[in-house]
Amino acid sequence: MSEHRHHSFWGDLRGGSFEQGYLLADGVRTRYLHAGTHGRPVLILLHGTSGHAEAYTRNLLAHAAHFDTYAIDMVGHGYSDKPDKLYEIDVYVEHLRAVLDALGCARAHVSGESLGGWVAARFALKYPERIDRLVLNTTGGATMNPEVMHKIKTLTMAAVEQPTWQTVRTRLEWLMADPASVTDELVACRQAVYQVPGMREAMPNILCLQEPEIRARNNLSDAEWAAISAPTLVLWTDHDPTAGVAVGEKIAGLIPGARFALMRHCGHWPQFEDAPTFNRIHLEFLGVQP
Repeated sequence: MSEHRHHSFWGDLRGGSFEQGYLLADGVRTRYLHAGTHGRPVLILLHGTSGHAEAYTRNLLAHAAHFDTYAIDMVGHGYSDKPDKLYEIDVYVEHLRAVLDALGCARAHVSGESLGGWVAARFALKYPERIDRLVLNTTGGATMNPEVMHKIKTLTMAAVEQPTWQTVRTRLEWLMADPASVTDELVACRQAVYQVPGMREAMPNILCLQEPEIRARNNLSDAEWAAISAPTLVLWTDHDPTAGVAVGEKIAGLIPGARFALMRHCGHWPQFEDAPTFNRIHLEFLGVQP
């Protein structure tokens, strides 16, 4: 069996201090993983569709050395509350705003993967005064690919309706360039998340963005990408299953002054699949000297 299968979250986190906690964000009980020192610049890490804070276990401590770092379960996701509503992008944007308010944080760096990047981009447009640097990691918000949308819906609903080891593993393997990157612990973690009370009922609300009409009104237009004023890094991979490299290059070309970085041999979770490379690129963009 591949040694990847035995990699533990504790291996990621045992080298430093961290905590799990909950805060109230406009009444939404919100789970977070936190590491870092209060008083340092705040960094918020946002996961993708049907994800959770553990998407960033391999990045948390590297960033905690320089930032007050939070990976959150976005509203409807993970162990956070799941109000019964369609989760269009502005719902997540307002949840992020409420999280910052609950933390007493006026401004933050925001880094999002997939859905998280989509939320971060819209947050940067709606609340430009509250964002320092922006990272869009294999971001959503720019495509309308029926095949990909169908794949996300079918794999996710199969895993939520029957969260067996294999259905959950199949959902996670789709994210990776190398299926062996999916560890047993990650499968067990996601399997538990998919069995959280209310998750089965919430998932159609979460997946509303895979419906063409809803997705169309939430996607960013070229003019909206061009209106983002925060210093931005667009990070892409050469094996992203949701969109080709040209999509990332286009986004970076539209956002004034944006940087573009390409990670090789990675899929939709480069922060997990090649954490050392991701951390180096990410920290350098956020202003940390090597």
